[in-house]
Amino acid sequence: MTERMHTTMETHPDVLEMRERFVLAERAAATQQGQAVEAMALITGLYMAASPWIAGFNGFTTLAVNNLIAGVAYALLMSGFGHAYERTHARAWAAALISVWMIIAPWVVSGNVSTTRTIISNVIAGAVGLCLALAAAAANRAGTRRGNRAAGMMDR
Repeated sequence: MTERMHTTMETHPDVLEMRERFVLAERAAATQQGQAVEAMALITGLYMAASPWIAGFNGFTTLAVNNLIAGVAYALLMSGFGHAYERTHARAWAAALISVWMIIAPWVVSGNVSTTRTIISNVIAGAVGLCLALAAAAANRAGTRRGNRAAGMMDR
């Protein structure tokens, strides 16, 4: 019969890498920049979702539903910045695409919804969201470089 060996976490070959990822996540969440980006992104996502009722264009059902879905998705993608640090880069780029969609949505959703009110609201919310998503992607890239240097790896 063969014997099964029960290994503990301490003997796992990737334990050092996993600990380093956890340290990077904690470091990103603890920085003022990371906290500021996460807070502003959450507020921006909530505004995107509620903008039809705040700016007063909830009568345009297609754009109102579009903004509600895009805003909730943006807020979910950008919240938890430090808790999923290794995946932040992909999440930030997805949030950037949502922001670009917010900018162009008044012209491409069905119906005649491109009024001054909808355009101003969506373009400003989309531009702010895009800047925050790019800031999150840049912070992730800088943190990854710092982590690689600390581990003795070369920058790519």
